[in-house]
Amino acid sequence: MLDDFENKAEISKWLNVKESWGKKEFRNAVAYADHLKIEIDHHNMDLAELKEFLAKKRDFMMTLLGNPSLLEHDRFTDLLWAVTHLDEELESRTSFDNLPEADLKHLANDIQRLYDNLASEWLDYVQHIQTNYRFLYSLILRTHPFQEKPSAVIK
Repeated sequence: MLDDFENKAEISKWLNVKESWGKKEFRNAVAYADHLKIEIDHHNMDLAELKEFLAKKRDFMMTLLGNPSLLEHDRFTDLLWAVTHLDEELESRTSFDNLPEADLKHLANDIQRLYDNLASEWLDYVQHIQTNYRFLYSLILRTHPFQEKPSAVIK
């Protein structure tokens, strides 16, 4: 995931969650993520793989969007709509071979919108897990994508 970002070093600097993080570090990371503009390297994206992944999650996403508890302009709802839109854009293309540059940039913008929304939501999730489910937090610390070599293996 992070390899598709042109500004991955900066993103990792701010979002590389550590075991020692407290409220201040999460607050700083969320402030960064709220204004984050991920720069997508659209020439190296595997759009077919992304299309396949999102297609497998489509029913789940529709179930989430149908939940009456979601607020219309809530940050999480915005994330769901960004994912749904990207899924529809990718599903509308039969092939990703030889797409015009303008179309690749359009898809990169859709992916950027998704990731820009996802970063803040992910941080909220991780902070909740840290506070309430320490055993899950341990796994997140080892496997999250904002570190150099994520691995579930405890070293």
